[in-house]
Amino acid sequence: MRSEKEIMDLVLRVAEEDSRVRAVGMNGSRTNPNVPKDPFRDYDIAYLVTDMQSFLDDPDWVDVFGERIIMQMPEDMELFPNELGNRFSYLMLFTDGSRIDLMLIPLEEKDQYCREDGLTVILLDKDDVLPALPQPTDQEYWVQKPSAQCFADCCNEFWWTSTYVAKGLWRQEILYALDHLNLVRAMLLKMLEWKVGIETDFSLSIGKNAKFLNRYLDENTWGRLLLTYPAADDEQVWNVLFQMTDLFEQTAVEVAEQIDFSYIFAEADNVKRYLAYVQHLPSGAKEIDFS
Repeated sequence: MRSEKEIMDLVLRVAEEDSRVRAVGMNGSRTNPNVPKDPFRDYDIAYLVTDMQSFLDDPDWVDVFGERIIMQMPEDMELFPNELGNRFSYLMLFTDGSRIDLMLIPLEEKDQYCREDGLTVILLDKDDVLPALPQPTDQEYWVQKPSAQCFADCCNEFWWTSTYVAKGLWRQEILYALDHLNLVRAMLLKMLEWKVGIETDFSLSIGKNAKFLNRYLDENTWGRLLLTYPAADDEQVWNVLFQMTDLFEQTAVEVAEQIDFSYIFAEADNVKRYLAYVQHLPSGAKEIDFS
């Protein structure tokens, strides 16, 4: 595997030798002092360039970075919508295990680029036109203290979506049930994120996809969270759904008490009774009587 110095030297050499590239920036895990160092960290590189079209007309120009296992160009894909506007990215995984996510940015967007991410560092500025940036920080990714409305919305979404899981299980539509179970879990993760935020004075990030959450949860809570990932089996999913409601309510009540919010027990109790009702509703029933 190429060393960090080898990759960075290559990235800068290519930029220095190409007159269209006027500046180079980097952000992401390699500029974040709070992210553990490991060999899977990407190089999130931005080339600020003139004449964007000339790059796009020559898709092989990125071969200079090495032999690839695979490359993805999201803005060139029909399956997914373009979310970068005038920018274009090359996501490259190389045979030596290195990965470079290289984004081309029109030079006229230089000020916007420098403002949009607190982890950005400037590696090269040929024309000395970019602003001086502060030391990189992940503060904008820290857990944010919720408003009362945001807390209420999270609770409502959790309980509302859980009814879809029950419906899917009763219909024996396991993929539908599992898909909605993931949405329910997303609200559980959000509530656990706020619990961590309270305990750490909202001073840190739990990472993309909550990947650092286990650092801050007690062993029992972490174990209960892991149990919410079931196999594709109706009985397991029912059990997990009720385990998830227990963990969510316990966490939500704790968060509400700590931030002085109101937790709507009546709504939660209604849904829990409904879930139990649907679980025991005979297969092939012609109507629902939840009165």
